[in-house]
Amino acid sequence: FMDEVNRVAGTLKQGLASLADRHPEIVEEVRGKGLLIGLKLKVPPKPVQGLARAKKLLTGVAGDNVLRLAPPLVITDADVREAIAVLDECLAEAKASESS
Repeated sequence: FMDEVNRVAGTLKQGLASLADRHPEIVEEVRGKGLLIGLKLKVPPKPVQGLARAKKLLTGVAGDNVLRLAPPLVITDADVREAIAVLDECLAEAKASESS
C-alpha cells in the first residue's frame, strides 16, 4: 500500500514541478514530502485557492505564500492528472489577473 502511495506522491510532485516550470512568474518552488505538498507562490495564495475551489479542487493555505495540497492516501493517477490540470488553469487565471 505504501509503495503505491509513494509512487503517486512522486507523480504529484512531478506534476507540480511542471506547473512551476510553466508558471515561473507565479510559482517559486514545490515544497513538502509525500502527499503533504505545496506550491510556494510569488503571489498571495488565497485568490488561487478560491479559483481552485470554484473548480471543485480543495486546497489549503500555509503561511502567507504556500498553496497546500493534502490528498487522501488512496488518490489515483487520474486524480493527480485532474488536479494538475485544474491548478494549471487556476495559475493561468491568477497570472492574467496579476497582469491586468
